[in-house]
Amino acid sequence: MSLIKFNKRNRLHPWTNEGLKSFLSDDDFFKNDFFLEEDSMMPAMNVIEHDKDFEIEFAAPGFTKKDFEVTIDDNVLNVRGEKKKEHEEKDEDYKRREFSYSSFKRSLTLPKSINMDQDVKAKYRDGILKLNLKKKEETKDQSKRVIEIL
Repeated sequence: MSLIKFNKRNRLHPWTNEGLKSFLSDDDFFKNDFFLEEDSMMPAMNVIEHDKDFEIEFAAPGFTKKDFEVTIDDNVLNVRGEKKKEHEEKDEDYKRREFSYSSFKRSLTLPKSINMDQDVKAKYRDGILKLNLKKKEETKDQSKRVIEIL
């Protein structure tokens, strides 16, 4: 079983914990620019390999099923999430408008053992997007070989 976890949440907020200390102590304020890093908004991801398939999980709370686009192009899995939210209140004396936008895109090169003829199953529940990719039959049947060292 393989497990990969990626999470840089503390890097999103330089004013918390160690980020604030290093931000204020550096002479070059742009040396550790937390907000301009391309991968700083990536969701945490787990990749689990089973005998018959791969299971890939993305932590993306606050999204809905319609906010995702999952594609496979030239053996590359692309997962994109985009959420827009607007709220407007009007009264005689004032107008209040709030909006937010968040998005991410993650691309993974798939191993040759993935069966591209099988459908990829995707589920989104409780803030977790789960993808299930089946392996080819020939890779499942390969048994462990012991290599003799001479």
